[in-house]
Amino acid sequence: MTEIKGLPGVELRGAILPGYAEILTPEALGFVVGLQRKFNGERLRLLDRRKSVQAAIDAGERPAFPTDTASIRNGDWVVAPLPADILDRRTEITGPVDRKMIINALNSGASVFMADFEDSTTPSWKNLIEGQINLRDAIRGTIDYTDPASGKSYQLNDKIAVLFVRARGWHLPEAHVLVDGAAMSGSLFDFGLYFFHNAKALLAKGSGPYFYLPKMESHLEARLWNEVFLHAQAALGLPDGTIKATVLIETILASFELDEILWELRQHSAGLNCGRWDYIFSFIKKFRNQDWAVLPDRAQVTMTTHFLRAYSQLVIRTCHRRNVHAMGGMAAQIPIKHDAAANDAAMAKVRADKEREAGDGHDGTWVAHPGLVPIAKEVFDRIMPGPNQIERKREDVVVSAADLIQIPDGTKTEAGLRQNIAVGIGYIEAWLRGIGCVPLFNLMEDAATAEISRAQIWQWRKHASHLEDGRLVDSGLIRAVLDDELGKLRNTTDAAAWARSRYDDAARLFLDLVEGEVFEEFLTLPAYRLVADSA
Repeated sequence: MTEIKGLPGVELRGAILPGYAEILTPEALGFVVGLQRKFNGERLRLLDRRKSVQAAIDAGERPAFPTDTASIRNGDWVVAPLPADILDRRTEITGPVDRKMIINALNSGASVFMADFEDSTTPSWKNLIEGQINLRDAIRGTIDYTDPASGKSYQLNDKIAVLFVRARGWHLPEAHVLVDGAAMSGSLFDFGLYFFHNAKALLAKGSGPYFYLPKMESHLEARLWNEVFLHAQAALGLPDGTIKATVLIETILASFELDEILWELRQHSAGLNCGRWDYIFSFIKKFRNQDWAVLPDRAQVTMTTHFLRAYSQLVIRTCHRRNVHAMGGMAAQIPIKHDAAANDAAMAKVRADKEREAGDGHDGTWVAHPGLVPIAKEVFDRIMPGPNQIERKREDVVVSAADLIQIPDGTKTEAGLRQNIAVGIGYIEAWLRGIGCVPLFNLMEDAATAEISRAQIWQWRKHASHLEDGRLVDSGLIRAVLDDELGKLRNTTDAAAWARSRYDDAARLFLDLVEGEVFEEFLTLPAYRLVADSA
C-alpha cells in the first residue's frame, strides 16, 4: 500500500504505473477523499434503506406513487435550461473507456458518446486509471492510438460527439483506495477524478461536465448526487448548475419517482433515459420472492410488452412536462459481416425499435456499435426534424401503478434457459479478464444482460418453474445445461486459449449466483472481489 503525503488515513492499494501520477495527484486525491468523507455516510444509509424497502416487498407490499411527494408530481415547475451543445441528442453511442473505443465513438457521427466506467467496464485498477487518462487526453485533443497488431492509427476528427461520463453506481466500492480504513465509493472516485481534472477544460471548449447516473432506486439517492454536485462545483469555484446529469431509469422503483428525481436534480438535470436491460433485471430482482412476478423467457420480454411500454411512455410524458429530454434505450445489435440475411434481419429490428421510440416522442436513442449510428440517425432525422420533441407533452399517456408491474404472457423454454446460461458464463468470463463489453451471439453485451440471465434462472429455480416441455427448472437441469454449454466452448477453443480463459471461474460464480438461497444484489460485487486483488 502507498500512503499519500498530506492525506492521513488514505492508502492506495493500486500500483502507480507510468502516467498514473498525473491523475492521482495529491490535489485530485484530496478532492475525492473530501467527497468520500462528506458523503459516504449518507450513501451507506441509503443502501441500507434499499434493504428495508426490499423487506417490505418480500412481505407482499407492491410499489406505489409516494403520497408524501404528491405536491411535487402535481406542481408546474420545470428544470433549469439546458446548454446549447446538448439540446440535440438524437443518437448516443455508449461504450467502455479504453483508448481506441473513445476515439471511434467520438468519431462515430453520434450526437453524444457516453464513456462508461460502469456496466461496460471491468473496474480493474488499470481500466479505471487508464480510462481517466484517456478521457483527459480526448478532452484536450491529444488522444491517439496505434493498433499494435495492424499498425492502424486512430485520431480524432474535427467534428466529434459531445462527451458524457457514467460513473459507477452507489452500491459499488473502489477497493484500491482506502479512506480511514474502508474502501471508498466507486461512484465518488469516478466522478471526482473526472470532474476535478476536466470540468474547467470542458467549459473552456464551450461544453461542460456532463454525466449519466445509474442504478438509483429513489429520489433520495438523486438528492445525494445533487448535494455532491453542489459541493464539487463550489470546491472548484464553478457556478451551481454547471454540471448536467441524465438519470438512467433502470430500476422498477425509480419509475414510481420520476418527477421527484427530476425535482431533486432540477438545477443539474439533463433528463431521464430508459435503461431497459437493467430495468428488466431490477423487476426480477425486486419481485424475486413473489410467485405472481415470474417472467417468461427474456427474449419474449420486449419493449412492446405492456409494463415496459408503460414505463417508457411515462418517462416521455414526465420529462417533457418538465422541459427536458427523455432518452430511449439501447439497441444492442451489431453488424453481422458474414451473413447478409441475418444482418438484414438484425438491422430491421433496430430500425423498428428506433421508429417506435421516435414515434412515441423520445428525444434520442442509444446504440452500442458505430455501425448502428446511421440507422438510428436516419430514423430520428425523419421523424424528429427539430433538435428534440420536448414540445410533445404526451398528455394522452396515463400510467397506473398496476400498469408498471403487469406481467407479460409467454413461455419458459429450454432455448431460453440455454441462452441465459451461455450469455451469463460468456460475459462473466470476459469480465473477469478485464473486458466489460463483449460481443455474444451478435449482440454487444454488458453487465445488464448477464444480470438478467442469472436472475431469471434464479427466479425460475426458486419458484419451481417448469419449461414448456414439462421439465422442472432445478439445479440438476441447470447444471446439465451449463456443462453442455461449457463443453461446446471447450470444443471450439484451442487448448492454449482455454488455459488462459476464466471459464471455470465464471461457471463457479454463475452457479453460486443461481443456486444461492439468498439472492445476490449485483453479480459485479462478488465478481469484483475476484479481480480487485489481482488488478
